[in-house]
Amino acid sequence: MSLRQYEYALAVAEEGSVTAAAERLRVAQPSVSQQIRGLERELGVKLFARTPTGLVPTTVGRAFLREAEVAVSASRRARATARASAEDLVGELVVAVQMGFGTRQLPRALGELRRRHPRLEITVFEEPSAAELDRLCRRGALDFALMVACDRTPSDAHRLGDEELVVVLGEGHPRLESERVELSELKDEPWVRFDRDSTLDAVLVEVLKDHGPMPATAARVSQAATAVRWAAEGLGVTLLPASAVPPGHGHVVRPVSPALSRPVIAVLRQDAGPAERTLLALLRKEKWSGSAPDAVPLSQRF
Repeated sequence: MSLRQYEYALAVAEEGSVTAAAERLRVAQPSVSQQIRGLERELGVKLFARTPTGLVPTTVGRAFLREAEVAVSASRRARATARASAEDLVGELVVAVQMGFGTRQLPRALGELRRRHPRLEITVFEEPSAAELDRLCRRGALDFALMVACDRTPSDAHRLGDEELVVVLGEGHPRLESERVELSELKDEPWVRFDRDSTLDAVLVEVLKDHGPMPATAARVSQAATAVRWAAEGLGVTLLPASAVPPGHGHVVRPVSPALSRPVIAVLRQDAGPAERTLLALLRKEKWSGSAPDAVPLSQRF
């Protein structure tokens, strides 16, 4: 077995077909088919099953692919570390961020990292679930994770600062006349909530538990920007980090009373290289608390 075969199998699993995988890998389709067949012969199992919608991993295939992903990630990191120098970082950096946190800070830091090291390939994905993010970190599938501190936070995590939590209200909502909104004042409001296994929904449940029964759910969404837009239209109110509020919505955002925040941490892989350490240094320079973008103080609204 070879890492090339692992990479081909992972590409087929992600694309759902040999043709699409070959296009993505920029190789001939017969080469991909041959490598997959050879891998299956060597393992003595079928890794993929053909369905009307394309190739899907078998039960054995899914187990194999999980380990293959770890092996390929480790190989990429080893190559990057061997080729990296202080002046020119190369290779791939895989970053995961917990949905809704670091929404302004991480893009700025990554942009600066790319400007300094244009040959560095950066892959970023958003993960709503704290449990899944923790699992990916422990499997070694990530180089760098940005998340909220929790009871599973590793001892070697790096605290970056705190993300302030704010509420988004509908246009014309009477509470917009206040500088801050008490959560108890919103107990009868419907809420735009997040997926049940997401960190943002867990935060909402936690902060509202002392203000009576859980209020009505107007909608559940999977993206922070969607929650803001729907709340602004009056579907319900929502609670999320200030940095997750898109520009143009600051006028319908208010901090809560008493003030709420969550600590944000960075977790680096155990054998972190210069790319991870540089990104950490850039994130330490970012501002990690404050109001939403374009928010206008009450004294300046009239």
